[in-house]
Amino acid sequence: MTMTNQPASPKSRQAAGSEPAVRGLGERLRHGLGLLGPRHGRHALSADLLDTLALPIGDDGVVAGVDAEGQPAVLGINRPTPYDVVLIGGLWTAQVLALRSAATGARVAVETGRPQAWMQMVHAMGGGQNGLSVYDVGRVPPQGASAGTPVLVVRDCGMRPPRGRVVSGPWQSVLTLLPYLSPVAPRLLRQARLAGIQRVSPDEAAELGRTMGLTRTEVETLPALPDGVTLWCTDRDRQYVLTQPTDAETGLLGTPRRMD
Repeated sequence: MTMTNQPASPKSRQAAGSEPAVRGLGERLRHGLGLLGPRHGRHALSADLLDTLALPIGDDGVVAGVDAEGQPAVLGINRPTPYDVVLIGGLWTAQVLALRSAATGARVAVETGRPQAWMQMVHAMGGGQNGLSVYDVGRVPPQGASAGTPVLVVRDCGMRPPRGRVVSGPWQSVLTLLPYLSPVAPRLLRQARLAGIQRVSPDEAAELGRTMGLTRTEVETLPALPDGVTLWCTDRDRQYVLTQPTDAETGLLGTPRRMD
């Protein structure tokens, strides 16, 4: 008996045609190429249009407050290179910066001659186990800073802070708080990459103007700065920043103030 060839059913043709596709997909998966995605035309930009391309890339760091235009002002404290900051101002601002640094994942080591002023923060953050520790002056141990665990050392050591045992280094920044312009301030300001100035007397403002090359307007403004406002200065930039506390920060530290 002879057999005649019957046309294959649609279902069998689909199964036969899918075998090579399945084998090809298996090969792609074995080589880590993943599933086939949708096919779209390539996006291309000619060389003469590159200058029109703008990417909204912002700074990464600790939000110190808002600038004159109401935009967030960010301090890039966690850095792979040594970074020294001097703040001539009040304890309140230094503590807000310490809290916000800890919130970014940094460990904060406070060197202070008034540990009682920091104890409320230590207790609120879990007794020193969650990012903030307080040490006597000259007793800060090596912190072992790294990219995974950056460190901020806050030196709250009065008008004449001694030279610190723990200095700035890779992923370890140092913030030195000076309540007023002291005889050691010019040396610290020369070493600092960033300086913050809050309300000072007219004589102090004039001295800072000579030391830091401030404009006449900036010198005249410093004695009248409101509480919570800081003039942050780098070699090439000046920016007034208003530090606005969150409800949690107000509950812990109170309202902004220049005097302690």
